[in-house]
Amino acid sequence: MALSQSDLLRLLESLRSADGLELVRSVAERMLQELIESEAAARIGAEWNEHTEARTAYRNGHRGKTLTTQAGDLDLAVPKLRTGSFFPSLLERRRRIDQALYAVIMDAYVHGVSTRAVDDLVKALGADTGISKSEVSRICGELDEPLCAFRTRPLDHVRFPYVYLDATYCKARVNHQIVSQAVVIATGITEDGGREVLGLMVGDSETEVFWSEFLRSLRERGLSGVRLVIADHHSGLVKAIHKVMLGAAYQRCRVHFLRNVFAVIPKGAAEMVAATIRTIFAQPAQAAVRAQLDTVADMLGKQFPKVKQMLLEAKDDLTAFAAFPDRHWKKIQSTNPLERVNREVKRRTDVVQVFPNDDAFLRLVTAVLFEMHDEWIAFPRRYLPEGSMDEIYADERPDSAPALPNTTNATDN
Repeated sequence: MALSQSDLLRLLESLRSADGLELVRSVAERMLQELIESEAAARIGAEWNEHTEARTAYRNGHRGKTLTTQAGDLDLAVPKLRTGSFFPSLLERRRRIDQALYAVIMDAYVHGVSTRAVDDLVKALGADTGISKSEVSRICGELDEPLCAFRTRPLDHVRFPYVYLDATYCKARVNHQIVSQAVVIATGITEDGGREVLGLMVGDSETEVFWSEFLRSLRERGLSGVRLVIADHHSGLVKAIHKVMLGAAYQRCRVHFLRNVFAVIPKGAAEMVAATIRTIFAQPAQAAVRAQLDTVADMLGKQFPKVKQMLLEAKDDLTAFAAFPDRHWKKIQSTNPLERVNREVKRRTDVVQVFPNDDAFLRLVTAVLFEMHDEWIAFPRRYLPEGSMDEIYADERPDSAPALPNTTNATDN
């Protein structure tokens, strides 16, 4: 049952103004209605305005049906027939379908279950006729509207002093070939110490053009107040940060840096080298942090000259965190806060293994992040200590950002 233009506009407006629970209710209502219409078409033998030899009946309007669930009442419409009767097998008479029903249908896709498996789930729920793979894909495609609204929502409601960037990879079909595609994810810490998912994009994570496009999209949506970007040392990323995120410093992830170091030293020396480098991040003050890096570089340089060179070249990027409140240091030295997010994304995407296209990949990852974002918002917990965030903007001047390590005043070309 296709929605009219006015219906689509009302749905979009309701999604924009809905809270998390209302959004779940709206999506559930839409998907259940599509399942009902699909089953009716199978029963009748024809879609709306379709002429087929297999047609056995004709539609005659709809009758309302209210379905009570834990997310609220769902207002559904059951098709009426000119001859005979029809009642959806998903809504068995006198049976109360609660949150588990639509959770199974929606989460089957959101959790990475294949569309063919979704067909089996629909049958298990009582739809003996089942539902085609293409029909399930079409229904899941209806998720695109709320998911797109989430990806493009404004970010100007609060400042985000800390932004984390990282990429995870999955297989997808591009031009009839299976290739590795990256999805870059941005999360941020708000000025009151909370967390939010800021955005995501699928593409080539190694190019400056890609990173610049992604960061500009965040800025265009209202991202502001960024003072530190924590990320791995992807090719082109640092240039994109300095070009687009004016006034923000770049912190190179210490965990990823250690992995780079391990690649140039013998395996047996890894534990000793790692322990020595970690002393840099255990110092009590900014000056001590930078001085300790020089000391460690000299110590390790006698045996591992490549490590000394790596440390000195990365000095500003590795120690950028030290210009911020010391109570934040452990949380802003690496992209570890994004690790749980990436693990959850991989757990869901690994079930699919190979996505049919980038759109399917983007849809699933967005749904996973939407779920995590709602969890952070619904059960707020300060990620950084109360009272410590004000220090970041204490010396801020109008239309100007404080001078920070490894920042640039280059204009955005």
